[in-house]
Amino acid sequence: MASVIQKRLSLHKRAEDHHRENQALQSQLCRIQPLANIGSASCMIAHEINNILTPFGSYADLALKHFDDKALVRKALEKAVLNCQRATKVMESMLALANGDTQKKQTVGLAGLIDEVFTCLCRDFGKDRIQLRIDIPEDLKVHVVAVQIQQVLMNLSLNAREAMLERGGTLSLRAYNDADHTIIEVADTGSGIAPEAMKTIFEAFYSTKDSSESAEECFGTGLGLAFCRLIIDKHQGSITVKSKQGEGTTFKISLPQIPSEIAS
Repeated sequence: MASVIQKRLSLHKRAEDHHRENQALQSQLCRIQPLANIGSASCMIAHEINNILTPFGSYADLALKHFDDKALVRKALEKAVLNCQRATKVMESMLALANGDTQKKQTVGLAGLIDEVFTCLCRDFGKDRIQLRIDIPEDLKVHVVAVQIQQVLMNLSLNAREAMLERGGTLSLRAYNDADHTIIEVADTGSGIAPEAMKTIFEAFYSTKDSSESAEECFGTGLGLAFCRLIIDKHQGSITVKSKQGEGTTFKISLPQIPSEIAS
């Protein structure tokens, strides 16, 4: 009997020790988490700002090469200023995401958001033998943090472009209301994604790029899709992917429709 009691006391003590160790680990995690947030924010900002700096540089280069064309220079500089403003919004948005802040959502036209994305990209996809098809009803509105959804669409569009660079193809963006959700589809006819990669494609630092590529070519890779999912999760939505190698990839975003109290 004494032996049983002693064993129980020993087990109880071990349980208490484990509980204290667990509390200590949780306390350490709380102290470490802000540092992890800073790291995540840095990666996120670097990736997204890189997407903006490329067309920014193109506009500046265009202005320098055609300095005597005042109308062209003015237009290029206006685009550069627009990109600066966009970069500021992106930084604020990404930092807020990393810190878990809730940003104010607005009701905006989806077609206008997408137009701004391709204006920001500056690149004529036709030069890469990529046909752009956009089927977005002009009256279709979404209740979102606009700059965050634009970052999702920009990332998906850039990924689609990269998948079609070798042979060209078609990039299609369409949206529609389905029951109580708004569906946005971004589809390409590119190289597709290997079946074994589908389970990890939304994980941070996953990349389809060859590790032998240069650091410049790989800058920011592996972050875009992870943060796309983070943003969509923050909007209480979902993002899924279907792909077949050699035929293309389709990303499907589902967002809650505008709440009735806001819509009215």
